[in-house]
Amino acid sequence: MASEATPGDTWTIAQIADEFAITHRAVRHYEDLGLISPERRGTQRVYHRRDRTRLNLILRGKRLGFPLEEIRTIIDLYDAPRGKRSQLEYALGQIDERRADLEARRRDLDAALDELDTFESRCRADLGALKPTQRTSPTG
Repeated sequence: MASEATPGDTWTIAQIADEFAITHRAVRHYEDLGLISPERRGTQRVYHRRDRTRLNLILRGKRLGFPLEEIRTIIDLYDAPRGKRSQLEYALGQIDERRADLEARRRDLDAALDELDTFESRCRADLGALKPTQRTSPTG
């Protein structure tokens, strides 16, 4: 994924998009939402280390299932007076909520799979109990 940058590095939209394996449209979308704010040199966007870091955080948040507004809040907290501490405290609260949501979904999936297994077993048992002449294809 993202490689190490050196101070003073800048990137074009193509370089940023390639580095993070996203489309130019996605990069512009994050810019339109105010999540990143590249420098403009005429019509060209110039991305700095801050934009690159923010984009990395945005994509990590998305992989973890956070909505963009939560990602924005977490990122923006870094610039708040309490800085990193408030950001980390908020992020930990959001992680707890996301984990609880995912665990509930996992329980729901496990229950659905168990129900499917039970239904499949009953169908197979019923099919096995039919006399050979009673077996028909689903279409006829």
